[in-house]
Amino acid sequence: MKLYNANFSPNALRVRAVAHELGVDLEIVQVDIRAGGNRAAEFLARNPNAKVPVLEDGNFVLWESRAICAYLAGLRPEAGLYPEGRKARSLVDQWTWWQAIHLGPAMQKLSFELFLKEKFGMGDPDPTVVEAERKATDQFLAVLETGLDGKDWIAGALSLADFYLATTFMYRDQAGILLDQYPGVASWIDRLEARDSWQEAVAPLRALFR
Repeated sequence: MKLYNANFSPNALRVRAVAHELGVDLEIVQVDIRAGGNRAAEFLARNPNAKVPVLEDGNFVLWESRAICAYLAGLRPEAGLYPEGRKARSLVDQWTWWQAIHLGPAMQKLSFELFLKEKFGMGDPDPTVVEAERKATDQFLAVLETGLDGKDWIAGALSLADFYLATTFMYRDQAGILLDQYPGVASWIDRLEARDSWQEAVAPLRALFR
């Protein structure tokens, strides 16, 4: 299987982390986004949205990172990352979509303004955007803190939802997003990031910012 990847992408990171956690070998094909590699006709034939990641398994092509992760989890159902039970799977889905719709956009916009914007030479942070997204981020971090109360993992056992949520935090240090008010969140993300699978997946990203 091939994964069309860009190391700085949080969406690609979550696929790499899940693959490592499951022990699924992927051939990594780098797509140079800044050089327009995602706009090349060959790539657009795989994903007309011009985005990474894309999974290629023989003649089967799949895009959207959460769909790819669920596909990979189906190869190793015994790992339990996407549980079969109706209630257990529904909890994973709940936190999956909450991350995609609420926490993810707010925290990623904040990280962009406070770190990536300058890193990629795209100007200074917009204080209005920073204020709005910091408020939203704090609101959603409080929800996550409550959700983690008494639990090591957001859905009870380690699941795809933990990896989806974790990618939201990938630039928190560089952006100065502090978790002092959210000790449960801080413990959870430290626990997730200590896993060998995460360390392997995030290594190419760390190399970009040395």
